[in-house]
Amino acid sequence: MLLVLLGVLLSVSLTAGLAIGSVRVPPGQVWSVLAHHLGAGWVEADWPRARETIVLEVRAPRVLLGAVTGAGLAVVGTVMQALVRNPLADPYLLGVSSGASLGAVLVIVSGVGVFGALSLPVSAFVGALVTLLLVYATARAGGRITSTRLVLSGVAVAAVLTAVTHLVLLTAERGNQAREVLSWTLGGLGGVRWSTLWLPATVLPAAVALLLTRARPLNLLLAGEEAATTMGLDVARFRARMFVLLSLVTGVLVAAAGPIGFVGLMLPHVVRLFTGGDHRRVLPAAALAGAVFLVWADIAARTVAAPQEIPVGVLTALCGGPFFLWLMRRDARRGADRRDR
Repeated sequence: MLLVLLGVLLSVSLTAGLAIGSVRVPPGQVWSVLAHHLGAGWVEADWPRARETIVLEVRAPRVLLGAVTGAGLAVVGTVMQALVRNPLADPYLLGVSSGASLGAVLVIVSGVGVFGALSLPVSAFVGALVTLLLVYATARAGGRITSTRLVLSGVAVAAVLTAVTHLVLLTAERGNQAREVLSWTLGGLGGVRWSTLWLPATVLPAAVALLLTRARPLNLLLAGEEAATTMGLDVARFRARMFVLLSLVTGVLVAAAGPIGFVGLMLPHVVRLFTGGDHRRVLPAAALAGAVFLVWADIAARTVAAPQEIPVGVLTALCGGPFFLWLMRRDARRGADRRDR
């Protein structure tokens, strides 16, 4: 029932994303335009040509990228929290998004395109993977990983990488391009076109399908590394493979939309309130909830201060910051209760 409800909400959200903007398009007309474009002969094209262009060429790629990015970040956050057994884990908080951004910026500024059109996603993937391994190794050095040590390592690494990214942009020879990239580092969906949407739209469904087959090992990790090993799971190998997959998804999403924070932190916790901890339920629900959330965040980003557009990453940070503080306070309260017992 929850998946059905989220599916209906996603359909409504996509329609709203196509209808709401500087030029309002009635929801019924949105569906008529889509049906006519898909070859429905019974639909009569009685709308202005400009509206069809707005729906199909301007808003549709943007709304779909928002849904794909929100779903991907929510799924990555869910799996990351299980892998490191930390409720505060998130690709943005742990510096993974910062590493992917640095890799992408280096390619954009340098103009080096070894892999052609895939150079940007490949560089973002490499940056994300290296950063994730660095944060994990730093947090693990000298003993067992704790929530505090993991978050502090992620924040420290993210701060360094963000500083390096800004330094690269400030020293770039092409000033106009540097300003555009600096705006992109705040996270946004405005520059997407159909030609750039195919990669994230292909990678995400494949990654979610693969992760759903890994739901049982993820559930085993909830009981602890020792218990999971006793039940036959090679924790080190499984975690390494998942790190590579999560870095790939994060790199592709960051290359397409820039670093958008806190989606992977908030949505898994919200979904678990309704589904429990079983990843067979959490993963698909988190994907749908993340898609709904980011579509509406993007609607707010382009309407709250219209005609000026707010980077969607700014709005998610405004939501995620208080949520992060609440999680910290809740975990501290639970730790105090355990000590009292």
